[in-house]
Amino acid sequence: MISKADNIGLMWDFAIPESLTGTQRWVLSAMQNRGQELVTMLWRILGNEQDVCDAYQDTFLKLAHYHGGQKPQHIKAYLFRTASNVAISMIRRKIIERKNLPQVADNKKTKTPDSELNSADLQERLRFNIARLPEHLRNVVTLHDLGELSYLQVGKTLGISQATVRVYRCRAVQLLAVWMKKNEW
Repeated sequence: MISKADNIGLMWDFAIPESLTGTQRWVLSAMQNRGQELVTMLWRILGNEQDVCDAYQDTFLKLAHYHGGQKPQHIKAYLFRTASNVAISMIRRKIIERKNLPQVADNKKTKTPDSELNSADLQERLRFNIARLPEHLRNVVTLHDLGELSYLQVGKTLGISQATVRVYRCRAVQLLAVWMKKNEW
């Protein structure tokens, strides 16, 4: 996926004509400067290529249409927050779809202890539980643990202190540990 993002970046280098408007230039610049980090974060949240591509596209569409094409004051913060919100919404939609399928209910009843240790199942449960976190805790976990930003960078992005970021992350990890133990899947 990372190499695909690099290839996309190379394609944009050749595709930038002089006739681009101001809005198109800064959006393209944001894609070139932050695209790689965004793909990495989305990949960790969503776990599959199609969803990552969809979330990436939705994020930049929202950026391009931000208040009629105006440039946000903090583009990086806007991008990461929008991308994490889009990803969480996608996960929530999938969860709702699964709950509505009758086959899933039958599979839940026949779960064996071996299937509970399945890595894919654990990842899916963790994604589900991250989506359940309160927004302020979810934002910190998404940016720090999935987006690999430092506590300082997360604090600047969210407009809170570095110490607050650490406290929020600690609370989020505690909640996730409790929820993962309960097997509420």
